Amino acid sequence: MRNDPYQKRARELCVAAGIEPESRVGEGRGQPAWCTFRDAARAEHVAAEQAAVAAELAANTIAPQAEKYQNSPLKVFGAHDDNTISQMRNCMSVGNAVAGVICADGHLGYAQPVGGVIAYEKQVSISGVGFDIGCGNMAVRLDTPFSAIQHRVGDIIKDIHRVISFGVGRTNDERVEHELFDDADAWRESDMGEYRQKAVSQLGTVGSGNHYVDLMRDEAGFVWIGVHFGSRGLGHTSATRYLKAAGGKDGMNVPPAVVDEDSEIGRRYIAAMELAGRYSYAGREWVIERVRKIIGGTVTDMVHNHHNYAWRENHGGKDLWVVRKGATPAFPGQRGFVGGSMGDDAVILEGVDSEEARASLYSTVHGAGRLFGRKEAKRRFNRAEMDGWLHSRGVTLIGADLDESPMAYRRLPEVLAHHSNSTRVLHTLRPFAVAMAGENEFDPFKD
Repeated sequence: MRNDPYQKRARELCVAAGIEPESRVGEGRGQPAWCTFRDAARAEHVAAEQAAVAAELAANTIAPQAEKYQNSPLKVFGAHDDNTISQMRNCMSVGNAVAGVICADGHLGYAQPVGGVIAYEKQVSISGVGFDIGCGNMAVRLDTPFSAIQHRVGDIIKDIHRVISFGVGRTNDERVEHELFDDADAWRESDMGEYRQKAVSQLGTVGSGNHYVDLMRDEAGFVWIGVHFGSRGLGHTSATRYLKAAGGKDGMNVPPAVVDEDSEIGRRYIAAMELAGRYSYAGREWVIERVRKIIGGTVTDMVHNHHNYAWRENHGGKDLWVVRKGATPAFPGQRGFVGGSMGDDAVILEGVDSEEARASLYSTVHGAGRLFGRKEAKRRFNRAEMDGWLHSRGVTLIGADLDESPMAYRRLPEVLAHHSNSTRVLHTLRPFAVAMAGENEFDPFKD
């Protein structure tokens, strides 16, 4: 706690409330009373940074926002803290922003809220797409009944964790071949050719954080495989390079970096984004197939989506770039796989056509949404709580740390309820095994 950046202000708030900062609160030995004011101190700090960003943008005389893009509509699903709303409004005060959305699982993100969607005219936001370009979910249904593998779930998930590389570096010796690596034009146009060999070695690695392989069963008892991860070092390096080239800043409370689609940097960034998107699809497909071989059975259905990406779409008769950061595309009839927190049910959903769906820019949640940041989750929860939660749900877990504790997340049904007029649930998938990176595994490529 000695290096806690919010401790000083939390102590001041504690004293202002008439409470001795070092008095103990809570069960057992409890914790110092000032710790209960830490969230308030952090919220103050973030609010001050967001206000500074707003002032910086308001004073921008170099590239002021055109009048027709000022005060564009923002559709908000669910309840959010003021700082998340402020961050989104700051994003929409830059560039040719036509409309914005905050999905019900939204929370503060790097430059743009996770769960935030912005439609731009002839522009793309590099920071809006984020560092993990093409991060997304894929799920397949097998013709294998859960009852046929129930007795060997422990062995299956151990084999998955042994064969698939979680965290940093590869643990499997298989070299993944893919036609993407022979597309010389794509590597040249994105100016990412120097990263090609590293990308070859990293294809099929899952990473850490909230990236996972899930085994689930549906209402009919059939097994589903679900995965969540993105473009690894290729996307992270691309985003870092073009964010710097655009003069953008790396951080949570910073202005977004928006580029024109027909500029030199815009064309190269879009090419790099599309390359990373293809790479993400290839990686998730490889992992799914490798897990299928471990389980056995044949794929009978497949759902696959990015949720960190920019798409060229038509809305209200206008061709726009729609930047989704942690949001699932949900056009009428389009299906998506949305996972809950570790151990919670996941869903296969599809978009419906409605006024609310149009207002959402045909977007929906990508998960349950965090309530607490990673460091805060480790402070608040313990391993026994997390293991007890998973045991009560009948879930076998390999890996994961307290930052992914289910208590750090909202509940998925609650956030889905806010989107009930724009999506519908087709399948509810109950997890029975989860594989993630282990404790204290550092991964520089997660967003």
